[in-house]
Amino acid sequence: MTTIDIPQAPIPGITIRSFRDESDYARLADLISTANTIDSIPYLPSANDLQIDMESAEGVDPIQDVVLVEAAGRLIAATGVERVVRDDVPTYDIWGSVDSNFRRRGLGTWLLGWTLDRVRERADREDPSTEVALGTFAEERETGHRALLAGSGFLPVRHFFLMRRPLGEVVPDAPLPDGLEIRPVTLERRRTIFDAEDEAFRDHWGHRAMGDADYAKTFGRDGLDTDLWVVAWDGDEVAGVVQNWVWAEENQRMGVRRGWLEHISVRRPWRRRGLARAITAESLRRFREAGLDEAMLGVDSENPHGALGLYEGLGFEVHTRAAAYRRILAR
Repeated sequence: MTTIDIPQAPIPGITIRSFRDESDYARLADLISTANTIDSIPYLPSANDLQIDMESAEGVDPIQDVVLVEAAGRLIAATGVERVVRDDVPTYDIWGSVDSNFRRRGLGTWLLGWTLDRVRERADREDPSTEVALGTFAEERETGHRALLAGSGFLPVRHFFLMRRPLGEVVPDAPLPDGLEIRPVTLERRRTIFDAEDEAFRDHWGHRAMGDADYAKTFGRDGLDTDLWVVAWDGDEVAGVVQNWVWAEENQRMGVRRGWLEHISVRRPWRRRGLARAITAESLRRFREAGLDEAMLGVDSENPHGALGLYEGLGFEVHTRAAAYRRILAR
């Protein structure tokens, strides 16, 4: 562990340090969950999922790319940096979280400054002659966060909706296109399904290529239940996929019975034939049969394939709004 000496710390008496060991994942999960609960953001990560995400990511080293802030031994804020390639552009994604009791006191500004310094350090080494982008997300309700980003030159470049649907309502009839069938996810077909999904998302905004580490992360989570997944086949070809997940720990903490349609994808040759509607409707039926009360999904509001209208036609309504922010790194 490295303690960072800040002559003019944003709040007197705080300790700013690097990531230490596995025990920090639990502290970080608690911080993010507490902050998100205050901000009404329905994402309460478990320590295990955070560890899987960070340790499988090729563009982040928790020891070097994450900084933690403590007050009286309690974690009150954190920030981090991850390098990814999105749409063929090197992009440094940044994130941060601050306990609500310590907001509006300059801590967020300091954290953002640390991430920008860290990005410059990495970009000078890893992308020395290339223009790179900075990226982050902010929820519509996070007014302070959005103001901080705007003051640092970030602009909203894409808007996203989180959509919700009660499962007690009738699911519209949505038959599969002729010649297609839904088959179970078997162990030997996992990689084929994973690669097909990655291909389907290549023409979506902000796409990054998925590799072996992403495959291991997807199929290594505790909440994996591929019986809930919906995969449509055309002979030996995967035509469309919905990854359906139930985050049991999150549901328990929120007091809900919710399923997430985490990824909905249709490969190009099978688009505009009603397949996305069919596999989404089947996902709703599977969630209802599993005893859940509601389903949620995220959608790019500017998706060129009509995803927003599709989900609205199946009974989903906008629950929250968020935006992706970008700026070019000044060096």
